[in-house]
Amino acid sequence: MKIVRYLNDQDESQFGSLQDDGSINRIEGCIFSNYKETDETDSVKKILTPIKPSAILCIGLNYRKHAEEGGAEIPEHPVLFMKMPSTAQNPGDPILLPRKLNSESVDYECELAIVIGRDCKNIPRENALEYVLGYTCANDVSARDWQKNGGGGQWCRGKTFDTFCPLGPSLVTRDEIPNPNNLNIKTILNKEVMQDWNTNDMIFDVPTLIEFLSGSTKLTAGTVILTGTPHGVGFARNPPVLLKDGDEISIEIEGIGTLTNPVQNE
Repeated sequence: MKIVRYLNDQDESQFGSLQDDGSINRIEGCIFSNYKETDETDSVKKILTPIKPSAILCIGLNYRKHAEEGGAEIPEHPVLFMKMPSTAQNPGDPILLPRKLNSESVDYECELAIVIGRDCKNIPRENALEYVLGYTCANDVSARDWQKNGGGGQWCRGKTFDTFCPLGPSLVTRDEIPNPNNLNIKTILNKEVMQDWNTNDMIFDVPTLIEFLSGSTKLTAGTVILTGTPHGVGFARNPPVLLKDGDEISIEIEGIGTLTNPVQNE
């Protein structure tokens, strides 16, 4: 099932099931416990992020060729950083280039996002996918200057500006993606393909990430895990290709869909 969250004509936030013809059938119940698809076709005013994240956990340097393009060593353990849940941005809404804390080095990163479906802790990798509600597209937008030079050695300042985590457009349930580590993934900037690779290049696969992140740590339902980006990011290009006002950026993942956002100055 492809689950979407949307505003109806009464400006009410609802969950629905996306049909092949583009229509949406309303979902009743809580998507983290008991829910069911109805036969009621609902009106859609606006598509929202598939969920409102309870937390956003992010993994850096998780594709081999991306680590190589940045001259980084292959990590021994997953490299964890975080974004605030407030960074989540709807499909179609703008990525805002920071101007109060000014950045001229805002970059894109296409990523497969995992959505945890129920509370869990100390999950072995063999059972890890049982705790996944589904998968969606993410853009780990990054202000490279603040990430590298303005964060006191931490990445979070450059990663957690408002609008820096677009998600969507739908949440594809895990039964439709039996192997999340064999999906084509790409970034398209102004109709030009910038990243085009496969999730099979991950250093730490999806079950391993869930095992690691749940170790001695409770992951609550609604936790979003960004799994890293492949090579082709803007700062590593010669010359660098960085986001500017008026751009349009799309993240496309096989079996999930395309997440598109315009880019504007704050």
